[in-house]
Amino acid sequence: MLLTSRDRLSTHKTGLSALKSVIVFALAGASLLHAQKPESRPAVLKTPFGTTEIGVLSGAAYRIDIPNDWNHSLIVYYHGYATQGVTFHLAERLEPRQIPLFDRHYAIAQSAYSQPGWALPQAYPETEQLRRYFTKTYGQPHETYVAGESMGGALTMITLELNPKPYLGGLDLCGAVGATSESFERRFAWRAAFDFYFPGLMPPLVPTPADYINSIAMHEKIMAALRANPEAAEEMRALTGLHTDAGLASSISYFTFVIGDMQRRAGGNPFDNRNYIYTGTNPASSAGDYALNDGVRRYAADPKAKEYLFRHYTPNGHLAKPMLALHTIYDPLVPATTLSAYDHLVMAAGFEQNLVQKYVHREGHCVIAPEEIGRAFDELVRWTHQGPRPTPGLLR
Repeated sequence: MLLTSRDRLSTHKTGLSALKSVIVFALAGASLLHAQKPESRPAVLKTPFGTTEIGVLSGAAYRIDIPNDWNHSLIVYYHGYATQGVTFHLAERLEPRQIPLFDRHYAIAQSAYSQPGWALPQAYPETEQLRRYFTKTYGQPHETYVAGESMGGALTMITLELNPKPYLGGLDLCGAVGATSESFERRFAWRAAFDFYFPGLMPPLVPTPADYINSIAMHEKIMAALRANPEAAEEMRALTGLHTDAGLASSISYFTFVIGDMQRRAGGNPFDNRNYIYTGTNPASSAGDYALNDGVRRYAADPKAKEYLFRHYTPNGHLAKPMLALHTIYDPLVPATTLSAYDHLVMAAGFEQNLVQKYVHREGHCVIAPEEIGRAFDELVRWTHQGPRPTPGLLR
């Protein structure tokens, strides 16, 4: 397993980046606070399950679902990273992950965000605008929770740090929680390592072509290369901690797409692997590590682009409301260890009582059963209702 050794930010610089993140997101939210009227008349459908409303607020599609036996409480839900824009259809039921929340009599409000990709700057204020619209239209909820999956888990963290007042707590599902720079620079470093083992197979890393597509054809191309060079494939699996060639091929193709997305958002390359020391290519020998570190191409970040990366988003650890995080043990896209660094930040800020990490015995990204999501949410609700703090560990 890779043990990264990046040049770390000093405590002062980390705090400054977190402060800039707070300011940027606060200003973004303020710009939308008064734009609470849908752009056109919303579409509404009544079904045997409840009422569904879809519409558009400030360029972002939204969906609201209210059960017939509504308990007059609300869950604000953030979806995860999407390579293409999310669309809502009245006739379609909620996603399986959301149904156990709806079945517990909660209304659910979710934004599609006005942009796809790593859309933190859009998703946070647009979802806050939707929450305000819901309150204006349907009345003040008795209680409000926030929940999200993958990138939406990161947005759950952001919401509880920057705007905790409306919420009792949050449910983070397989979330990319923590500093964006940590997860993205790890992916960038791994993709650079892949180029060392398989030169010329992938498109340029800097800049990643704007027309690059994370496709089945690309997966098959990578799989063929892995089969043709099993020793290199084995070292890459050891380096990344990925279990299979199929998982490695899928991850490398996906990482390439998200790296390009962030480069375009940042206006340049925000990633830097010059101080990155690669370890773990072979548990029995360091020879492979020596060769990789000597031969991998090193890239420098563009300063302005790197600043964008830190602004969107560097957490401050001020988790002012309870958050229960649920993860699979093995996640090829967002490793379960991701939350550890954030846990330390929360402890340093004095809010350790508000964070609980639980896991399920399963492999894959966000491979969490609906009934497990329901049980985790029940634990969160009991906790916020003055019940016992959930015990970290296996979700039972």
